[in-house]
Amino acid sequence: MRPGVPEVVLAADVPVEDLQRRLRHGTLVRVGRGAYAPPCEGLSPHDTALHLLLCRAAAVHARRTGEHWFSHTTAAVLWGCSLVTVPRHVDVTGPVRRRAVRTDRPDGVRDHFAAMSTGDVSRSLALPTTSLERTVVDCAATLPGAHGLAVADSGLRAGADPAELRRIVERRAGSPGIRRARLVLGMADARAESVGESRLRWILAASGSPLPDLQVPVRTAGGWRWVDVGWPEERVAVEFDGRVKYGTDGRAAADALFQEKRRQHAIEDEGWTVLRVTWPDLDRPAEVVQRVRRALRSARRRRG
Repeated sequence: MRPGVPEVVLAADVPVEDLQRRLRHGTLVRVGRGAYAPPCEGLSPHDTALHLLLCRAAAVHARRTGEHWFSHTTAAVLWGCSLVTVPRHVDVTGPVRRRAVRTDRPDGVRDHFAAMSTGDVSRSLALPTTSLERTVVDCAATLPGAHGLAVADSGLRAGADPAELRRIVERRAGSPGIRRARLVLGMADARAESVGESRLRWILAASGSPLPDLQVPVRTAGGWRWVDVGWPEERVAVEFDGRVKYGTDGRAAADALFQEKRRQHAIEDEGWTVLRVTWPDLDRPAEVVQRVRRALRSARRRRG
């Protein structure tokens, strides 16, 4: 889902007394230099960071008079793509300039300059942005591999046109990061349902391990079930357990966990080995790779 852009108040636009009163009463909080917004409460740390990034982008847009488009990770957020980590800086792309300018400024804005065609930009969102396809390629070319893959996977889910992605990459042949972008986009798959799955696949690819299929169907006694990633021939599956899917309500979470266990048992009854991977596991990639390789070797020995 594409997020809404919060309403932002600039200090220059309101009387000092009014601003100070609203700050005292807690109806506004500071979100950047000279920028204020209503407080957000009850959000996860990740969603809070997204909210603050959008507030800062809205403030930048309100201040800028020249032509500009939000780009890279900021545009990815505006398009509803997934990020592994949310940066504090706002990415903005403007027309190419002859004079050298500072591109990473102390006010938290990272400026980029590029010649943009009509198809590279969009005004269909709350703020002017690079197109979804341009955004995906920019992120794939500049972010670490797993981070770029998370954006690319979610960009495809959001409707990015694979043919247009290929055209953009070919037009930018030889530019910095484009080789990495080709690798990331070659792995991107709209069937990936979470950042965790994207990171897991990148870890496996980087290790040279056999790549799994995604959303693999398994026929069980209780009907069809699907596993996040798996190797059907070996009947080995990896499920990413982000815990978010179990919710925060105690009873609902317990019921969801019980149903998940029943689902896993049904899959295992069909001769599958199911490995569960969590967020902390992804920070120890060598251990994840070792577990997967061990499970695949065992499966092949059983098959003879």
